[in-house]
Amino acid sequence: MSASRYWQTLRHMKPRQFYGRLWFRFYRPPVDASPAPALRLPSGTWRSPARRRPSLVGPTRFDLLNEQGDLRELGWDNPDREKLWRYNQHYFDDLNAFEAEERRDWHRDLLAAWLAENPAAQGSGWEPYPTSLRIVNWIKWDLAGGGLDERHRNSLAVQARWLRRRLEWHLLGNHLFVNAKALIFAGLYFEGDEARRWLDLATRILEREIPEQVLADGGQFELSPMYHALALEDLLDLVNILCAFERALGPAQMQLLDRCRALVPKMRGWLDAMSHPDGEISFFNDAALDIAPANAELSGYAERLGLHAVQSVVSPWLGESGYARLENGDAVLIADMAAVGPDYLPGHAHADSLSFELSIGTERIIVNGGTSVYGAGPERQRQRGTAAHSTVTIAGRNSSDVWSGFRVGRRARVSGARVSCSLAGCEAEARHDGYRTLPGHPEHARRWFLGERQLRVIDRISPAHPGGIARYHLHPSIRAVAAGPSGGTLHCASGRVLRWSSSGSARLEDSSWHPRFGQTIPTSCIAIAAGTADTEFTLSW
Repeated sequence: MSASRYWQTLRHMKPRQFYGRLWFRFYRPPVDASPAPALRLPSGTWRSPARRRPSLVGPTRFDLLNEQGDLRELGWDNPDREKLWRYNQHYFDDLNAFEAEERRDWHRDLLAAWLAENPAAQGSGWEPYPTSLRIVNWIKWDLAGGGLDERHRNSLAVQARWLRRRLEWHLLGNHLFVNAKALIFAGLYFEGDEARRWLDLATRILEREIPEQVLADGGQFELSPMYHALALEDLLDLVNILCAFERALGPAQMQLLDRCRALVPKMRGWLDAMSHPDGEISFFNDAALDIAPANAELSGYAERLGLHAVQSVVSPWLGESGYARLENGDAVLIADMAAVGPDYLPGHAHADSLSFELSIGTERIIVNGGTSVYGAGPERQRQRGTAAHSTVTIAGRNSSDVWSGFRVGRRARVSGARVSCSLAGCEAEARHDGYRTLPGHPEHARRWFLGERQLRVIDRISPAHPGGIARYHLHPSIRAVAAGPSGGTLHCASGRVLRWSSSGSARLEDSSWHPRFGQTIPTSCIAIAAGTADTEFTLSW
């Protein structure tokens, strides 16, 4: 590993991330197993939250990340399973999933098993992130009538105390956010001085984090549609719990409630702009389906909370986030002209600068590769790499130096972003310098023009470089046919036929699409030689 890569990775981090990492590694607080504080009675109405698909498919059988396993065989922390799978075991998402009421007996047995088999502060399940999600899910379940008993409530208090001393200051971002959210839930679910301290600390954290993590255009600052949807759910959950215990709120919590309510419409608008006509998210940076609740679930949740959508004209340019949404007729193009993410927190970034996705009607045509794994293996590296996205590589390099599982060294810097619409169509353009370390310091510039029943994409590498390849990954439902060295047809499942052509020599390559964790679907990709002159790709329908 080169010193330059480490320098490019570490120089953006905040001092708190450095000393926070040392503190987190070496400090082990004592477990406080004293009895739980008294319960607080709700003064308002708890609304049904957003639901996910069931993850408990038998009394002890999990279906997590498209991989099944039985608790009786695996236990709670089996090293043969990926850490993310083990984390999901401890989330208890199924308590609030679709048809959860039909599995209530399974849930009671699962809760009892967790209490018996997960000693305090031991194993993956007691790491701060799964602890945070579990606290929230247990409290949601109880507020919906699930029936936590004294053992569960005592455990909840132990978990909240432990979390209070294990906040993820070294990670920040969505991790610290969900830590604070869990303490808000615990601080309102219980009453007394201890609960008030949890509540006040979490409120201070969120009052600082929300303005940073939610951008002016409504996007979550890690620039992933999936994590944005999770952040929207977090804000909706905060509105729900704060309203359910409104009489317990002090001025700071009332201000937090007002802030969350005000941001939800913007965040809903951003999610709509970054989603396809099929109603699901686009795949930029780490993104996959079935991790966050579906868009329709989040919309329904917001409506139940009285946070109605604001009817307004959606701008084609999400300026603070750096994404563009071009629409013409029934065609929708979503383009990435964004930074890789926050400088100090690019862990969920892909090297996908100037990539895009295209839908016509409810059919996805051009896609990015998606995300099916975390960890630090070669497949994770490949999925984060530029060649897995619908954009240009030069000399086989990544536009940003993504490495390990969640690291980024040298980053592409995007400039010259411009978006405009007229009667003729919608146009966007930008350039980036992610290949500046190659000889000649080439830049990649791209222009999209979405007209009536036609898309044109023009790529320029300057100075010219013979190693450029523009890739257009196709949705698995599309059958691609080449008709010569620079054109052909795309056959959609609906029967629609599209014609494609290029100014450079083209070939069809095998590719894969990863719409969910644990899921790989073979597909194809149009690869076009680019770099010696402007390269144009045209798609007509």
